[in-house]
Amino acid sequence: MSDASPENYYADDEIRDISEVPAIEVINTVAVHLMSAAAVKLGLSDTPDAASDVDLDEARKLITVLAGLVTAAAPEIGDHHARPLRDGLRSLQLAFREESTIPDAPGKGPGEKLTGPVN
Repeated sequence: MSDASPENYYADDEIRDISEVPAIEVINTVAVHLMSAAAVKLGLSDTPDAASDVDLDEARKLITVLAGLVTAAAPEIGDHHARPLRDGLRSLQLAFREESTIPDAPGKGPGEKLTGPVN
């Protein structure tokens, strides 16, 4: 007897859909989500109360994970795809430095252990 419940039907569709997505698209999608979340935590959203969203501890975590993803993915996805991810990461690292009232030492900012110091 097959379980034809709506939940299983949708789960099967999602599995089938993800199987058709190239790895580069999955990597880019994850990176963009991390970038967007970090930007919000840095107060860079377009909302009128963006300053209330600032959470540097959360931003540091997101940027560090993004740095890990970009660093690990770069050899797999090639420079053409990695360059915009590195640029976005660097912008977030610089924004973090600007937002932080207590500056990190060079090489100690979010993700800099993986990317090197950002100035």
